[in-house]
Amino acid sequence: MDPLEEGVALFNETRFWHAHEAWERLWLPATGDEKQFLQGLIQLAAAYHHVQRGTYRGGVRLFDSALRRLAPFAEGHDGIGRGDAVAAAAIHRERIARGEAVAAEEYPKLRFVN
Repeated sequence: MDPLEEGVALFNETRFWHAHEAWERLWLPATGDEKQFLQGLIQLAAAYHHVQRGTYRGGVRLFDSALRRLAPFAEGHDGIGRGDAVAAAAIHRERIARGEAVAAEEYPKLRFVN
């Protein structure tokens, strides 16, 4: 499985740290827009890792960075349908900023699109 697919699978299994690590293998040699897109995915996974650990301040900062980096890219960039995950992340960012928990069953999923 390639690192992009591996990262999506791990993200969807709520293994956010491992998703981050899978995508980082692609991010290190990437350049330009691709580097920015991958960094957004990495930061999204890292934000949810912080949510899992209850370190909300770090999560807020990472949600902000992830959402900012992913915003310029069309839905389906690199074949990833992330619209639902990005919408959920914006809501979760606001909740954790207020100190409210996000239950594991609320974590979003990424999907591949054609």
